[in-house]
Amino acid sequence: MVDFQTYHSLVRLYTDYAAVVDAGQWQRWPEFFTDDCVYRIVPRENHERGFPLATLAFESKAMLQDRVYAISETIFHDPYYQHHVIGAPRILSADGRKIESEASYAVFRTKPSQPTTVFNVGRYLDVIEQTPQGLKFVSRQCVFDSELIPNSLIYPL
Repeated sequence: MVDFQTYHSLVRLYTDYAAVVDAGQWQRWPEFFTDDCVYRIVPRENHERGFPLATLAFESKAMLQDRVYAISETIFHDPYYQHHVIGAPRILSADGRKIESEASYAVFRTKPSQPTTVFNVGRYLDVIEQTPQGLKFVSRQCVFDSELIPNSLIYPL
């Protein structure tokens, strides 16, 4: 489907994304996406039934940048750290420019002076495009398994 270099670039996209989000480098987060991207966090039940309702939904890089502003400047919440563990991406389809892939993820959350907890578990469903700047997400759906999530979904998954 894809050559080793392309697969290596895909793995690097996933790992670099997690490193930036885990480090709280919010200004860098939108740069993983194309200008006309879609980023959605969706419960598994809604995804499987084809329901359009998402917990969070953004439809452009500009909307992601607005979220960065909100995280950095306007949303007040208890601080926490998060850490991603991402499975190896599985390529579902690929042509010369686009890759459709999926990968399982687990996000752990640690609040100061509290034990670490499992925050969110699910899978990424991604459409990725080769751009002059390298691979970028055209679409990222974070489909989470639990029907319940904490009421503080602040940071990207």
